Amino acid sequence: MGTFIKADIFFFISSIATIVLTILLSVVLYYFIRAGRTLYLLSEQLQDRFQDSEEFVLELRERLEGNPVFQFLFPLVRMRRKIAVKKEHKKS
Repeated sequence: MGTFIKADIFFFISSIATIVLTILLSVVLYYFIRAGRTLYLLSEQLQDRFQDSEEFVLELRERLEGNPVFQFLFPLVRMRRKIAVKKEHKKS
């Protein structure tokens, strides 16, 4: 009879521990999902900002390369660009 009582106590304790661990795991999983969703939204916003900044940098580069002072100070940049444009025309 003593073994049945010990077995009942063991199963009772293990059932309580399983329930507590399941609740804790659910809470941790909930916070991971919230953090993941927040990171996803943040990355989407950053990606939009990077696209805007890429357009700005390309426009700034074109304006700088067209500037006579820049062309005087950095003539190699203009020559490299002409070479790149010639290579593109040969490919197509």
